[in-house]
Amino acid sequence: MSQRTERIDELLRQEIGKALESELADPRIGFVTVTDVETSSDLAHARVWVSVIGTDEQRKETLAALRRAMPYVRHGLNSKIRLRRIPELEVRLDESIERGTRVLHLINELEAGRNPEDAAAPLESLPTPVPRLPREGDVPALDSAVLPPPKPGRRRATERSAKAGSTPRSKGGPKPHRGYGRRGSR
Repeated sequence: MSQRTERIDELLRQEIGKALESELADPRIGFVTVTDVETSSDLAHARVWVSVIGTDEQRKETLAALRRAMPYVRHGLNSKIRLRRIPELEVRLDESIERGTRVLHLINELEAGRNPEDAAAPLESLPTPVPRLPREGDVPALDSAVLPPPKPGRRRATERSAKAGSTPRSKGGPKPHRGYGRRGSR
């Protein structure tokens, strides 16, 4: 995958997420997160991977509503993204989060000393965050007190540019285009 395709995928993911959050008022669309977008190499098609919180019935209903809403979302992307052609959007359910939740549930059951096969699967599709208690054998976290202080008078280019409010310039690379060719021709 090229860098351009990766940038387009990320831009599409952000813009589709914003559109789902603010522009769609369909009550069938529940809590949806756009997790990834995979665009074909010719930019004609894009798979939109979404994570939906809810029961299986709610997920199916939300996916059906999203599939019907994608032409509207695609039309809205036309004014937000400068591409020759906005790709056809295909919605797919991203189940990686649910699989991760299942693994976390199994680990918690094992740590509690229970047989994970006896325990029922969790009813929620995403884990509820809980603070992790320190355990024997944990590696201590790095503190800023452990790190040596920076040398005075030496700052990186990113620190200088952040302080000045600009982005760092590269020394090489293409120069800005100054005209259309020979003098006087436009």
